[in-house]
Amino acid sequence: MKFGIGQSAPRLEDVRLLRGAGRFVDDIVLDGQAHAAVFRSPVAHGRIVRLDVAGARRMPGVLAVWTHDDIAGRLAPLGNDSPLEPRPAPVAMPHLADGRVRFAGQPVAFVVAETRHRALDAAEAIDCEIEDLDVVTDPEAALADGAPALHAEAPGNLAYRWETGDRDATGRAFAEAARVVSTPVLNQRLAIVPMEPRAILVRHAPDDGRWEVWIGSQGAHRMRSVIARALMVDEARVRVHVPDVGGGFGMKLMAHPEYGLAALAARDLGRPVKWVGDRSESFLSDAQGRDMRGTVEGAFDADGRCLAMRMRTVSGLGAYYSSFGAAIHTVFSAPLLGGMYAIGAHHAEVRGAFTNTTPMDAYRGAGRPETIYATERVMEQAARELRLDPAEIRRRNLIPAGRIPHTSPGGFTFDSLEAHRVLDRAVEAADAAGFPARAGEAQAQGARRGLGIAYYFERTGGAPFENTHFALGADGVLRVAIGTQSTGQGHETAWAQVIADRLGLAPDAIEVLPGDSDALAAGGGTGGSRSLVMASRVILRAADALIEAGREKAAEHLEAAAADIAFDAADGAFRIVGTDRAVTLAALAEAAGGLEADGGVRDAVSTFPNGCHVAEVEIDAATGRASLVRYTVVDDFGTLVNPALVAGQVHGGVVQGIGQVLGEAAVWDGQTGQPLSASFMDYAMPLAEDLPMIDVAFEEVPATTNPLGVKGCGEAGCCGAISATALAVLDALHRAGAAPVETPMTSEKLWRALNAA
Repeated sequence: MKFGIGQSAPRLEDVRLLRGAGRFVDDIVLDGQAHAAVFRSPVAHGRIVRLDVAGARRMPGVLAVWTHDDIAGRLAPLGNDSPLEPRPAPVAMPHLADGRVRFAGQPVAFVVAETRHRALDAAEAIDCEIEDLDVVTDPEAALADGAPALHAEAPGNLAYRWETGDRDATGRAFAEAARVVSTPVLNQRLAIVPMEPRAILVRHAPDDGRWEVWIGSQGAHRMRSVIARALMVDEARVRVHVPDVGGGFGMKLMAHPEYGLAALAARDLGRPVKWVGDRSESFLSDAQGRDMRGTVEGAFDADGRCLAMRMRTVSGLGAYYSSFGAAIHTVFSAPLLGGMYAIGAHHAEVRGAFTNTTPMDAYRGAGRPETIYATERVMEQAARELRLDPAEIRRRNLIPAGRIPHTSPGGFTFDSLEAHRVLDRAVEAADAAGFPARAGEAQAQGARRGLGIAYYFERTGGAPFENTHFALGADGVLRVAIGTQSTGQGHETAWAQVIADRLGLAPDAIEVLPGDSDALAAGGGTGGSRSLVMASRVILRAADALIEAGREKAAEHLEAAAADIAFDAADGAFRIVGTDRAVTLAALAEAAGGLEADGGVRDAVSTFPNGCHVAEVEIDAATGRASLVRYTVVDDFGTLVNPALVAGQVHGGVVQGIGQVLGEAAVWDGQTGQPLSASFMDYAMPLAEDLPMIDVAFEEVPATTNPLGVKGCGEAGCCGAISATALAVLDALHRAGAAPVETPMTSEKLWRALNAA
């Protein structure tokens, strides 16, 4: 098989990972390393009236036990990194609770010992008495008069009130509309559960005062900034390595208290310190996702064309800001309201609320799935009220290819689009025409079927920079440092395919290096489906620079003018034009003792992946169990570097979207704030047996905003799956004459709705 752009080449990293040769943070052992554990608040809201750590400090093997007083002034608190205007309320989270706790699981004390078990034992020996305060876990209740107050800096628990769009134009469109439709929209809070929990290992070198960090993260340079900021030192004093990472989904880009604490302990103790979270800690303390509710409306003319949309929502931020939590439902996503439909105006108002829950941040899609779901709920409701087929109302409203380039009310200029073709392919592949017969057969068997059609779009790309460094050694191996790190997506394979296509090197002659903040001056990290868009650009620039460096060497080697030398990527060789005299790039590197080149960009590039998802659901009327019986996807991701990798990304995103609709929910007791879904016994992750085969096809419409014409694909599955799956369930309920339910659409909810009908 050819190894290059467009080929479904097997992943290069799989042999290493499947043989157990992966190298994750917990696999790394440094001489003399100590182990850390965290004592976390057992209550959701209260004042610390007694915190006795003396017994823990006396336990065997314990090196340090810290409370807030021990680190006061030595670690900067964790605050809001979101560029919102007007500025959000100035709330910050201390690394260890400063006299008051605001969510169950908040770090209260930090323990370091010779072994992990001794650290855990010491944490259990800490004597802590907390005076309970009233709690509020619901974001809308938190904003109501008389709600328990979390922060003096945020009166009424309001973090921000933010809006986007044209309020006046939207209002005029609604005043002139033939039909106004309205629907509630809920994206419940979700836990982010990557296979590998968060982990960090830090050592400090007293001779040069630098910290060296190994961390499971989505970006070495982002973590360098996070840790340096916590330590209040220059970034040059921190070096971050990112080895193999077992999943991230946005959460592993964010600042968490354990990172600064481990780094400070490594300096104070003069030995490496490792902290590895367990699964229970992940449920309690990892930044969580979604948590948006409100109302969305659409203004339609008599023919079912949407004139405008508006949305009013409340976002649950948790007890404190996570790094970008304030941006998720504002600047990151609200401008997407209206999707790829040719509406004239929109307006969204978003309020952020503090609650006694774990902080919220980006989760696969970072707000875009939530807004697309709101958009698709409106379109479905309009189809129902106007008695239009769900595919037809979308067909009437999608932006036609003839109007490209087209600028949306949110300010996105779509540069390449074949939405109608994508929609038609998906509807045909899902056999939507045959659905009524299948629904009738199901009803005869005591079940109800529903069909959900959703059209999504994503805003992906990258800013503000990306970099790579190529070093082609005398051994013929090209070693590539790049500023975006894989968390399981297959970067080692995809980047090698782009390189092989341009330089003609064999796969085993390309080594993509683990993340290292010292290897590059700056790197953008992995997030927002930016990696391929940005990495392909800098890889092509570095490849071209390497070719030019090689051309001069080739001219000397072949004793010809550089202008007469051409490079042929088919075999990675330079030739004198019109002759058979040639020398390979690898041979030149061997002769020269190596060749190096750099590639970098410093700009913002947008791409707009889009597609249609069609879900078919069957609900067992006797039990309320909803089963996906068919799932069809047609996506436009522009040029595909590796279709198999892309299909895998779609599968993963779809499953996470399905999980949100049919079962997953982070739940707290409303009276005590205690988490009720803090383990896999209570948090309903989707299982393989819950899923049908996912039929994925692609419509390649190259983007014009980058050389390869690629569009980001990593988060698209969630964007389409939440909408399509939820709409399918709602369709089944509607056909049964039952009232709608909100996510998670559990068996109990569906059983009650069907029986009430």
